[in-house]
Amino acid sequence: MRLYAIGDLHLGHKENRDARAALRPHPEDGLILCGDVGETSEHLSVAFESATAYFRTVFWVPGNHELYTMPASGQPRGIAKYQECVQLARSYGIKTPEDEYMTWDGDGGPHIIAPIFTLYDYSFRPSYVSKENALAWAEEEDIVATDEALLHPDPHPSREAWCDQLVTRTEQRLQEAATKGLPLIIINHWPLREDLVYIPRVPRFSLWCGTKRTEDWHTRFNAKVVVNGHLHVPRTDWKDGVRFEECSLGYPRQWADAKETGLNINDLLREILPGPPPPESGSATTKWRRFG
Repeated sequence: MRLYAIGDLHLGHKENRDARAALRPHPEDGLILCGDVGETSEHLSVAFESATAYFRTVFWVPGNHELYTMPASGQPRGIAKYQECVQLARSYGIKTPEDEYMTWDGDGGPHIIAPIFTLYDYSFRPSYVSKENALAWAEEEDIVATDEALLHPDPHPSREAWCDQLVTRTEQRLQEAATKGLPLIIINHWPLREDLVYIPRVPRFSLWCGTKRTEDWHTRFNAKVVVNGHLHVPRTDWKDGVRFEECSLGYPRQWADAKETGLNINDLLREILPGPPPPESGSATTKWRRFG
């Protein structure tokens, strides 16, 4: 019984919907969907239906795209939007950040699977850029995330305030889980560490990529693997003996090279457990995973 992951399916794009349709059954395995499935409940339903039909156990965490509310749509905003997504996932039997962390007893031995939701607080920025000037700093390079218009923090006064509440709550839950003596698989849409954010075409987009408050969570909370998406730069890294997996599919143009070589979504699923053993030193150079 293996555990796989993929993120950033972005089912608003036809090419990605077609790719999803090629998914093969894994009746004894588990699947992590680590955010940005799409923007609508229809996108989520398509992903959830196929994932639960093909995998024994499914985990989901929200990305920023699931939390979008279009102008004049009359749809819920902020926490209400998130809760709507959670309820939809639960209707398919999918584990969410709002559920009790489960113990995985598959290949690789028992682990606690911890889906989390942290958002971001604009702290992934150079030390010379103040919090007050962060957005202006990004705008200097014509970088403004769509989140600024469509991801509402209601009822919190800001996304930063929402992030603060989420991180505080999640710290408490992870601390409790870590006392149980089993290694954790921490699943988040946003990366936990700023030094793993590599987006050379839009480096100042880092503002919307996480929070520095999570930088040491992999060691504080006994993680075996940390899984995320969001960056659309698939890679594997090792830090302090912990494996970090960025496992996003991305927009069609971003995985077109893999498709042209004959690979499909099945080849791009990332094995989380059992996975490879850690390097002797505990760290290793980045393994870029553009082709799975």
